[in-house]
Amino acid sequence: MTDAVRDLIAAYYDAFNSGDRAGMLALLTDDIIHDINQGAREIGRDRFGAFLAHMDHCYTERLSDITILTDQSGQRAAAEFVVHGTYRATDADLPPAHGQTYVLPAGAFFEIREGRIARLTNFYNLQDWLRQVGA
Repeated sequence: MTDAVRDLIAAYYDAFNSGDRAGMLALLTDDIIHDINQGAREIGRDRFGAFLAHMDHCYTERLSDITILTDQSGQRAAAEFVVHGTYRATDADLPPAHGQTYVLPAGAFFEIREGRIARLTNFYNLQDWLRQVGA
């Protein structure tokens, strides 16, 4: 079962890196719980799709050095990776965007249900990101 979970998470990040947002959404449960880094909890695939559209508007990102860890039950997983990004459009109350680039270690925690991602919690160091974009 751990291989299936590892393959699921790898497919999610492959879809992310190729810009396949529909492919990402297909790997989620309808009631996906998304814990945004230092932000709110959102529930539902539609909300997650809106989050992705917002992120694509403000940022261009590619992930590298992805390491996936799974538990024996096949219900939990984690991933560590490096985000290589460009801040393209000002996001809410964050500093003004003007094409700043950043390289940021990050991680994610997953809950798996019936072969799909049911919860996704992302984490990165916001203060490091702010420093890199010149806040």
